[in-house]
Amino acid sequence: MMKNPHDIILRPVLTEKSYDQIADRKYTFLVDVKANKTEIKKAVEEIFGVKVEAVTTLRQIGKLRRQGVYVGRRPTTKKAVIKLTPDSKTIEFFEGMA
Repeated sequence: MMKNPHDIILRPVLTEKSYDQIADRKYTFLVDVKANKTEIKKAVEEIFGVKVEAVTTLRQIGKLRRQGVYVGRRPTTKKAVIKLTPDSKTIEFFEGMA
């Protein structure tokens, strides 16, 4: 069963580092923890209509947090850095932000 691309790509990561990478045609997104690189690539190409050259992923394990005797954990997240091919158009959403 094909997943909905909007369930894979959750939201863009808007940080100083991610803005600096836009010049290199790299865009950062928060993605579903269970998504693999192939799924992420297809989802980005489908949503934004661009050509993806490479996908780099990194997982961030949720930190432990305490409130008195209660111990909880922040959610584990996964980020994907998408590199576009040189002949691909850019993602306009990010261009308006930078």
